[in-house]
Amino acid sequence: MDTERITLALGPTNTGKTHRAVERLLEHDSGMIGLPLRLLAREVYDRITARIGERDVALVTGEEKRVPARPRYWVCTVEAMPVDLAVDFLAVDEIQLAAHRERGHVFTDRFLHARGRLETWFLGADTMAPIARELLPGASIRRHPRLSTLTHTGRSGLGGLPPRSAVVAFSANEVYEIAARLKARRGGAAVVLGALSPRTRNAQVALYQAGEVQYLVATDAIGMGLNLDVDHVAFASTRKFDGREHRPLAPAELAQIAGRAGRYKRDGTFGTLNPEPKLPDPVASRIEEHRFGPVRRLVWRNAELDYGSLDALVTSLTVHPPNERFVRVEQADDFDALRELARRPEVRARAVGEARLRLLWDVCQVPDYRKLLLLRHIELLAAIYVQLVEDGRVDEAWVEQNVRRIDRVDGDLDTLTARLAAIRVWTYVSHRSGWLAHPARWQERTREVEDRLGDALHERLVDRFVELRKKARAAEPAPAAELPADGPFAQLRGLLEDARAERAASRRDRVEDLVEAPHEAFVVDDAGLVRRGDEVVGRLVAGRELAAPEVRADLPEHVGAGARSRVERRLVAFAKDWVAELLAPLRDVEAPSPAVRGLLYQLEQGLGTVARREAREQLAVLAPEDHEALGAAGVVVGRRTVHARPMLAPESLRRRALLVRLQRGEAAPKPPAPGAVSVRRRREVPNDAYLAVGFVPLGPRAIRADQVERALDALDAEPEPPKKLGSWLGVRARDLPRVLSALGVRG
Repeated sequence: MDTERITLALGPTNTGKTHRAVERLLEHDSGMIGLPLRLLAREVYDRITARIGERDVALVTGEEKRVPARPRYWVCTVEAMPVDLAVDFLAVDEIQLAAHRERGHVFTDRFLHARGRLETWFLGADTMAPIARELLPGASIRRHPRLSTLTHTGRSGLGGLPPRSAVVAFSANEVYEIAARLKARRGGAAVVLGALSPRTRNAQVALYQAGEVQYLVATDAIGMGLNLDVDHVAFASTRKFDGREHRPLAPAELAQIAGRAGRYKRDGTFGTLNPEPKLPDPVASRIEEHRFGPVRRLVWRNAELDYGSLDALVTSLTVHPPNERFVRVEQADDFDALRELARRPEVRARAVGEARLRLLWDVCQVPDYRKLLLLRHIELLAAIYVQLVEDGRVDEAWVEQNVRRIDRVDGDLDTLTARLAAIRVWTYVSHRSGWLAHPARWQERTREVEDRLGDALHERLVDRFVELRKKARAAEPAPAAELPADGPFAQLRGLLEDARAERAASRRDRVEDLVEAPHEAFVVDDAGLVRRGDEVVGRLVAGRELAAPEVRADLPEHVGAGARSRVERRLVAFAKDWVAELLAPLRDVEAPSPAVRGLLYQLEQGLGTVARREAREQLAVLAPEDHEALGAAGVVVGRRTVHARPMLAPESLRRRALLVRLQRGEAAPKPPAPGAVSVRRRREVPNDAYLAVGFVPLGPRAIRADQVERALDALDAEPEPPKKLGSWLGVRARDLPRVLSALGVRG
């Protein structure tokens, strides 16, 4: 591909790079974006689906795959990008991670080889500009300034932290210790760790975003683009263990995290937390001014692997880089796993032939989320590989044994976090094509276990690090009297506490069930109420145009603002798909010309019907192949109207009538009865409202568009009106003359 079609969008945090990339993605007919974190991929997926619905969007990470029948857009983690899939637009975020010691080779591979058919964007730090000019000489580099000011404020104690602060530490123990101190002094804190499941992380962030706590304690997981309303970032430490050694963070790494302070045009501040020393003035100035040394080398690994033999495969992964711009990856979990597995006789004996060697390399990709001793992880991989070679599948009884051991919600924070890591391994395995006989069942099973563990972990985090909120207290029924901690009432106390816990869990489960529910779980009734089974969960309301209704969640008062916003976002995505199903005949027209696109736009605005006179400019320039494409999709270019025949089916007419009623209120046609070809015309309803429902106003009646065209064809073909004309039009004899007169037929 010509590098002139490659754009590098470079700049510090809070420049809107990712937002621009998402907007550009949606301007194309198809596209893919790779993001550095599973949590960020889910956030971008939620943002896109809330805008266009879930019908056209796939989410692909190592542990989660939501792929509809015909997705146009793909949101992925960088490692999980299906790069062999051709899309018009492709983007990779945080491309400076190509210099990361462990993950860099994946980003480098995407930088060198991943391309969109029409356009490619790489987003990241300014430090990538010099090496990008060398490796992609024809690429366009666009620099984006930060939208707000970032100011160093020195060092402070917990008591001096302003509200809406994020405290950053680099170990779980340190995060927990700081959160406990904030609970004691400032009422509590939410916690974000990379080891949290998306469900737990979302629940914790919801606490913070809704203002139920004013402080967030996190690892550097917040540094990669997660959108939070943070005004100040305080470093509890400026050193981290990177898997090999404890080292100080480079100024560019500090800036990536500090840059989370401030949002859009709101300024932010950063500093350190006692007893961590104040940042040196030169370092602080470089962060404020976004001045950092260039990336000089990218981490590289040979992508042309030799599957001739096991030893050849290992050797091909140790090939030296082609030039001095690259440095070979020093440590990668998959390569370490391959070398260890190659030493095992049971693996070596089976790893013969290209197919089995490719399978072995696929098994090596299973991540060690548990971070156990390498040999423990290797034992698991060896067992998976032997089963796949010998039986063609992983033994599901064995999987069940492992999953059942994990499926427990007792234990402390560390225990639950370890179980979450363990279940992620089996979630990953369940998404590998062909590894399990019943993958969908295991994907659901592991998701349910992860959800239970995630809810339990969230509950433990709230219990440990958040003061009981007055709002929560008010939602709980008060006991008649305080019960003593021991004695004959101890058992009753326990029962009351269990009941409160069950009610709280039930409320959380309801919210999560709504957020995770499939599209098919919801229906919209004739009143515009969104139902899940017998339960009303929301309602459609008028939006900016007919085909863009808005949604309001219908939830109890005790549901917090953060949880409420998540449910509303899910319902918005459902509503987009609900409308998209209606408009599918128009949106599925293949290879439309500009004239066809203009006509289809008019039809969408009219919910499937437009008066021919309103479309005469587009119709005048349609080529024969345009008419053929429209006809194949069921679009009829008639004498009185242009209409989509599939959108005149009873369910489509019901949806159209509801959308018009949301927008027009009383000045809207009543829903036609199923199968009706005409309805009585009401004076207070304007003509365009009838057309939007698929009916053409003619004298005292409004008649379905296809029947109008049928009648006009028959009147052209015969000198006298057919005897069945009134039946076709659904018009009684006394009204027929006025209807024919409106059609231009002289009696």
